[in-house]
Amino acid sequence: MAFKDVLLTLASYPEPTPVSVIDDAVSVAAALGAHLAAISCEVHAEVRASLLGDVILDIPALIAREAAKSRENAKALLAAFEASADKSGVRHETIFEQCATASEAALLVDYARLRDLTIMAVPDSHDLGYAEEVIFESGRPTLILPTGPRSRPLRLDDICVAWDFSRTAARAVSDALPLLESARSVRVVTVTNEKPLDSRHSGRELAKNLARHGIEVVLDEIDAESKPIDEVLTSYVLSHSIDVLVMGAYGTPRWREFVLGGATRGLLSKPPIPILFSH
Repeated sequence: MAFKDVLLTLASYPEPTPVSVIDDAVSVAAALGAHLAAISCEVHAEVRASLLGDVILDIPALIAREAAKSRENAKALLAAFEASADKSGVRHETIFEQCATASEAALLVDYARLRDLTIMAVPDSHDLGYAEEVIFESGRPTLILPTGPRSRPLRLDDICVAWDFSRTAARAVSDALPLLESARSVRVVTVTNEKPLDSRHSGRELAKNLARHGIEVVLDEIDAESKPIDEVLTSYVLSHSIDVLVMGAYGTPRWREFVLGGATRGLLSKPPIPILFSH
């Protein structure tokens, strides 16, 4: 199935999503020939008076000011999105919502379940909770975009699949097929000496499957050498000029780890390149 209906989430609070993320998402939608909907929420913070100690504040006024800040950011982001999408000729729509801060993640999940792909970024001022909710609860793939400066524009030409023969890695490959089929090059990388792997079902078998889709792959194995998986993969994708990393995610609401060993929260919080996560 092609990605034809894509959702972009734009955080409005405490700091807005960088505008560069909007331009990147529009570029992705243009490359995919997809409709792109952008959603941004005016969030209402829930402030507990007991947390303020003996400091006397006008709590309702404080909440109102923060909500107004969130509303202004959301409106500005959606206006910037409209301008970028119009300029690129991408079919699009905007969605403005209002919700409590604590319910924003669930709201985004509701919208993500009705789209082929969700694009989002995790600004430094945000925790990873709402991104994890979308990745784990939407049932759809999520493309996490970097927020920092990059040396070249976003492309979908060279893609890397992180492979360990797990269920979630297999699901990630299936979800990423539209990208893999249109890519210029595809690499399948397996990290060894990090956890037990099923050697009978190695990357070579995956390569046979992808070849039947017309996808020729380059197979690589990397020795973890006791390094954290996020460092191993970051070094690999940067040294090979990879445009998008594809990987699976597994876990439960109480204990969430990513498929290559549990050390990859660093990839989600500070992705070196766009990463397609699938659960």
